[in-house]
Amino acid sequence: MNSKSSVINWPAPAKLNLFLHITSRRDDGFHNLQTVFQFLDYADSLRFSLREDGLIRRNYDFPGVSEEADLILRAARLLQRQTGVDRGVDIELDKKLPLGGGLGGGSSDAATTLVALNALWNTGLSLDELAQLGLQLGADVPVFVQGQAAWAEGVGETLTPVDLPEPWFVLLIPPINVATARVFADPQLRRDCPAITIRDFLAGAAVDNVCESRVRVLYPEVDAALRALEGYAPARMTGTGACVFAAFESEQAARSVFTELGAQWRGFVARGMNQSPLKACLAQV
Repeated sequence: MNSKSSVINWPAPAKLNLFLHITSRRDDGFHNLQTVFQFLDYADSLRFSLREDGLIRRNYDFPGVSEEADLILRAARLLQRQTGVDRGVDIELDKKLPLGGGLGGGSSDAATTLVALNALWNTGLSLDELAQLGLQLGADVPVFVQGQAAWAEGVGETLTPVDLPEPWFVLLIPPINVATARVFADPQLRRDCPAITIRDFLAGAAVDNVCESRVRVLYPEVDAALRALEGYAPARMTGTGACVFAAFESEQAARSVFTELGAQWRGFVARGMNQSPLKACLAQV
């Protein structure tokens, strides 16, 4: 069915982990983290056409991802089941964010689906309620639902909004997918980083991505990308990889560096954003 919903392109933006510390391992096998999330103006795009028959269908190809594993379908079905809504939806996806890249593409797609269908189905859940629902799909989903750059603790779900500089970033995408489970299972991964405070971070305390050193060993392609970008500015890996990034004060500076690297590396230039573009889209509905 066609409706206003089908003409809106709902963004599912990338995120960066500006640092990532593991402070301890929990009894349930998960890890307690400290990190900071910031969004990028680079995103997947989703379109939703409402149905009256209750069916939820994907109208896109997602090679290697079954319907059961597709976080977009899982998010839509979870919201439908949780709220008892009897409407359905056809979903289209323009996929730009790489799988296994550490940019949060799957979690962002799921969050956009929750936020969009909550509005389009008129299910009436608050952002906090949607974030709690999204936690069932993945630890990164809540920050995408809330749509605000944030300091994160716990498994990444305990969020405190932060106001950060919004530089331009060069991102390189190594030609591999990093398996998050493999990184967190690595016996040499450091799991005892001293906890820091938001104030420490904002004041310039030394931070890093504790996963980076292990990923550089396990995935030489990530090491090569970091070495290439480190020739121009301090570079870091986001999440558990594979993507790496460096910040620049201007778009011109970032694009100049990417022009030099672009012949060898797949990647893109994007602006850091404290407010997710999903918020602006929601205001149109």
